[in-house]
Amino acid sequence: MLDFDSWIDSSMYKMFSGAGETWESITIFFRRFKVTGFKKLIAELADESLTLGLVGSILMLALALPAFDDTEKNWREQADYSVVFLDRYGKRIGERGIRQDESTKLDNLPDHLIKAVLATEDRRFFVHFGIDIFGLTRAMAENVRANSVVQGGSTITQQLAKNLFLTNERTFERKIKEAFLSVWLEWNLSKKEILKLYLDRAYLGGGNFGIGAAAKFYFGKNINDVSLSEAAMLAGLFKAPTKYSPHNNLPAARARANEVLTNMVQAEFMTEGQVIGARRKPAGIIERDDAEQPNYFLDWSYEEVQRIAARFPTRTLVVRTTADLDLQKAAEDSIETHLRLYGKDYGVSQAAMVAIENDGSVRAIVGGRDYGLSQFNRATAAERQPGSSFKPYVYAAAIENFGYDENTKVTDGPVCLNRFGRMWCPKNYSRSFRGPINFTTALVKSINTIPVRLYVGKGNGLKPLGGPRITSLLRKLGVTTPVVENPPMVLGSNGMTVMEMANGYGAFMSGGKKLNVHTITQINDTNGNLLFDFKTDGPAEKRVLKETTAAAINKMLVQVPEWGTARRAKLEGIRAAGKTGTTQAYRDAWFVGYTGNYVAAVWFGNDNYAPTKRLTGGRLPAMTWQKFMTFAHQNIEILPIPFVDPVEEDPQKEIVSAKKSVNEDEGTEILRPKVLSSKSENALRILENMFKNAPAIKLSKKVAGTQTNQKTQSN
Repeated sequence: MLDFDSWIDSSMYKMFSGAGETWESITIFFRRFKVTGFKKLIAELADESLTLGLVGSILMLALALPAFDDTEKNWREQADYSVVFLDRYGKRIGERGIRQDESTKLDNLPDHLIKAVLATEDRRFFVHFGIDIFGLTRAMAENVRANSVVQGGSTITQQLAKNLFLTNERTFERKIKEAFLSVWLEWNLSKKEILKLYLDRAYLGGGNFGIGAAAKFYFGKNINDVSLSEAAMLAGLFKAPTKYSPHNNLPAARARANEVLTNMVQAEFMTEGQVIGARRKPAGIIERDDAEQPNYFLDWSYEEVQRIAARFPTRTLVVRTTADLDLQKAAEDSIETHLRLYGKDYGVSQAAMVAIENDGSVRAIVGGRDYGLSQFNRATAAERQPGSSFKPYVYAAAIENFGYDENTKVTDGPVCLNRFGRMWCPKNYSRSFRGPINFTTALVKSINTIPVRLYVGKGNGLKPLGGPRITSLLRKLGVTTPVVENPPMVLGSNGMTVMEMANGYGAFMSGGKKLNVHTITQINDTNGNLLFDFKTDGPAEKRVLKETTAAAINKMLVQVPEWGTARRAKLEGIRAAGKTGTTQAYRDAWFVGYTGNYVAAVWFGNDNYAPTKRLTGGRLPAMTWQKFMTFAHQNIEILPIPFVDPVEEDPQKEIVSAKKSVNEDEGTEILRPKVLSSKSENALRILENMFKNAPAIKLSKKVAGTQTNQKTQSN
């Protein structure tokens, strides 16, 4: 045992002694690299830069990881439906599906077409790794020199990553995802595959995706047959398809094509002598009567078609939609007019709108200011905070569950809640308190403290409402967006889409029944066989609110345009209801309103979430809504809002349904055409089916012989 103990002691001594000698050797070795003075400053800066760069890279990777989920899906697959869309009256309004021609291999494309695209979009495409540092530096230098944005720094790979996996929202997070996905594409695909996908997936105007479909649409020819001037015009469309669309503005398209030819010379892909012929004889186009389409509407309707038609044996379909091109144009014009007149003053660049008739038929969808610049549908895909326009849901939930009404007394006073160890004290817009008031005044004047008191059940014997009851109501109304249940939710802190807001308010418009929102009325195959009819195959009508609840909400909301926050939304001779919404830092401005005929939701804001210049829902959104609704209610039967007395009409005045509106752009009077009633539409539909199913007329031998003789003589 003594020997063993001695061995342990000696081993421990040798181990610690050896470790000390090793550490001393390491210390002596690293002393050789010790720097002082200016060299030490450089070393410290390099060390800190390396540390911060590593932390930054980890942070950016964490932000980008969610985008890689989409790479696990079959992102190469394209829907193979071929759909022709008709409006509510049977007029052809567009197509989706086969207008994406990927049949031509990259090696078979004209050489001058490839050069035109590369010279304009990404000259160093075949040498960079997805992100072109040199190209980005050159673009920045050119932009500084020109004191304007004349060149972009995004590579073809980055643009493809955005088209395949991301949206067009201008945020720092999206740019990070785009960069990582670009490198991922370069790692997993060859340069030729990336270029081919880019040429096939880019939107080039007129509802066309890819250069193959665009060549047929604009020039009526196969992509292999396009000339140099036509190739230059196609290459010019990648930057701004709507702005440079030859059907919209042929001179601008030709000027852009001339820039592309200059780019080819500057990139040394061609000489000036080789492009002079294309400059002298610019490309011509074939005329199209469908250059302007309700593209945001068609995109959303196409998604609905895919959901419905999955069970059908054929994928070549003719779809009758609920689209009303008059209302669609009116919605687009109203948004564009107010953005053009007031957008810079209020620091707002985008808007969206949805209009739905009282039977759930979507009549218009405006998903943004310019479909050519951005196909991202802000009406159906962007989740933005609704602010105070969310409050009617809170009051509806309280009335539905606890039996309150529009006259229930509450106290507007300071209210503070402890949230995560910090006091949260919401303020009113006026920074003052009104004391004892009723529900109507609280909602019409958009008091913030009352919804919070309803949530927690504070004061006036109020019962605590809580988040689950509000969420349950939203689900009944058709709102599917996930919500965070906390006190700030009552002030509209959760993101919702414009479509969802219009859908939710639709239940108030219908007197408490769920609005079965749809864009499709019928689906037929190419032989005319009926595959789907919303009237028979759609969901049944369902009541989701008590009549007393709908009555109370309607009686309150009709007063918002009359003496509340939305006086700019008031309609002459028609009683309307609605609510404004403005979010923190003025990032989002809303107005959602309805009559007995239509419900429409309007949103204004910026894609990058930049604050506006104090834009509120009672200004541009309410004005846009009012201009659209004035047009929409011409030449139709004005229906009252359920449980609300209509405005008494002055017999000395012309009825509003025949009132004319003035087009602010042209100064000409426009009268909305008289629309068919549902009974007339049904009668015409029955008549159409009778003609389709009627047996062929058989001529008698005498008549047939007479016609034959007449035909022979005419020949």
